[in-house]
Amino acid sequence: MKLSVKQAKFAHMIALLILHAEQLGYLLTFGDAYRDKRCSYGHRQSLHKLRLAVDFNLFIDGEYIKDSRGHDELHEYWESIGGSPMTWDDPNHYSLEHNGMR
Repeated sequence: MKLSVKQAKFAHMIALLILHAEQLGYLLTFGDAYRDKRCSYGHRQSLHKLRLAVDFNLFIDGEYIKDSRGHDELHEYWESIGGSPMTWDDPNHYSLEHNGMR
């Protein structure tokens, strides 16, 4: 699959995830949504740099959630629509696998 097609699929999946979060009464704001390839932080081939990953800030009842609470439910939905499984070291990370990276 061409990268541009995969990016479009990812964007659509993110829209579905945001709508699902709202149905649960959650509020999502973008955290790390895109990393410019010229930036030195993160892995050189980061999925963020390929526009296939986003980190969300999750709020439940106005409280910023710093752990996996809430993300568990969102990741269950994310995986059901084809997203990569949750990584426990970064529960706010949502990505689409590409060339073996998640």
